[in-house]
Amino acid sequence: MTIRARIRRGEYFDSVTLLEVAQGVLQLPGVSDAAVVMGTPANRGILANADLLDEACEAASPDDLILVVKADDIARAEAALDAAEATLKASRTPKGTDEMTVKTRTIASAVQRLEGANLTLVSVAGHYASQVALEALDRGTHVFLFSDNVPIEDEIRLKTFARDKGLLVMGPDAGTAIINGVALGFANAILHTPPAEGGVGIVAASGTGLQAVTCELSRRGVGVTQAIGTGGRDLSSEVGGIMMIESLRALQIDPATRTILLVSKPPAKEVAEAVIEQALASHKPAVICFLGAKRKAIGTPGVIPASTLELAAAVAAEVALGGDPAAARKALKKRDKRLKSDAYKLHARLGKEQRYLRGLFSGGTFCYETQAILRKMLPEVTILSNAPIDKDNQLRDSAVSQGHCVIDLGEDEFTQGRLHPMLDPTLRNRRIIQEVHDPETAVILLDIVLGFGVHPDPAGAAVEAIRDAQAYLADQGRTVLFVAHVCGTERDPQNLRAQEARLREAGVIVLPTNAAASRLAGFILA
Repeated sequence: MTIRARIRRGEYFDSVTLLEVAQGVLQLPGVSDAAVVMGTPANRGILANADLLDEACEAASPDDLILVVKADDIARAEAALDAAEATLKASRTPKGTDEMTVKTRTIASAVQRLEGANLTLVSVAGHYASQVALEALDRGTHVFLFSDNVPIEDEIRLKTFARDKGLLVMGPDAGTAIINGVALGFANAILHTPPAEGGVGIVAASGTGLQAVTCELSRRGVGVTQAIGTGGRDLSSEVGGIMMIESLRALQIDPATRTILLVSKPPAKEVAEAVIEQALASHKPAVICFLGAKRKAIGTPGVIPASTLELAAAVAAEVALGGDPAAARKALKKRDKRLKSDAYKLHARLGKEQRYLRGLFSGGTFCYETQAILRKMLPEVTILSNAPIDKDNQLRDSAVSQGHCVIDLGEDEFTQGRLHPMLDPTLRNRRIIQEVHDPETAVILLDIVLGFGVHPDPAGAAVEAIRDAQAYLADQGRTVLFVAHVCGTERDPQNLRAQEARLREAGVIVLPTNAAASRLAGFILA
């Protein structure tokens, strides 16, 4: 085998193009592995762990494009690199458009041509996003800001301007929203409540958190009126919860919304107080999930606290259906007793040296929730992460696991110049193989996220790597426990039941929620 790489200095291509080029190269004869990525430190670390890093790659900067191929011989490697460069060149050749496509060059002309449009979705490189969003707001439209890497000072400026104009800015880095039944970003096919029936309105500073609660509500037969994503930094002390408060006010006066659900990681203290104060300004019942926060931090009379996403959805469903929130808590506690019993049998399949959990997440909120659950279940155990709850638990190198650790593969360090893992499973599949080579790995915890805009068969993609991992483990005489949950609905294009079945056929232990999967992992470790 030989490895060859080329560096294209200062060249930028969108991540979809890079994925297509890499997949095309992998189909060429004699090519066993390939990568086409921007030269960020994280990407160079990934190449090193995949045995694809040569001296040329090490010299690349974050603004450079790396093309690297592992092939049977030099001739085939060079031919594959030539093919990759030709495909990149062709991607910049303008293509014809459908006659039905409306093409515009500015926000102003788009608003003018699309009469009645009042929402703009912005998905451009972060350093351009703020100006585009500002123009959209100035034209009187709400903004769904999908772009990441937007400076926080720009976020504050945009949201302050929007509030003054009576508009919403969802984002930046807003992964999910469902507005008037229309899914934006990564979202699922859920039950949407017609205005006459009433249902649950949601505001979340978390994309996958929003997906989790909408899917769980739908599974319980409860419809959603609006699902508004604010972006993950909205409840920071700097931003001050501007959009969560504005979105909450909008739901409080929405006649179709009869129950309100708020979801986020724990906010700054003063921001939490402001959000709770606004929640109490309406007669509508409000369920608040500040992930991992103690009940007393939320437990003001008039609002209902929930510590996990599944509990938040279960409680909101009970309230919406006129039931007792305590019943939801009781049912989940009963379920946890069954998980604890199952864990004893599963632990017996592990060797004495196998003791570590490795979580590989495409959803950042699931990664956070798992940490919150495990630190409560196993207070004496340190859980490391590239996105830790506490800075003291920062993983030294995101590309190399150590001890118990959970990795958010959707963090900016992994997505600069690369598709999000919900779209491109390559990075997680590499990491699955990497983790089973560690003889101390006991449990690999995964999330599989369905819906619009994501991989067409995420479970199937994961199973490819899991089967390769299991073949290696069989040769070593070891077993690693794969535990997963699937976030989605049966209405999703991938179909929840079909995806769960794919995993179970591969020997994966499948739980209905991330909290359940995390608790089972915790019981096994205990």
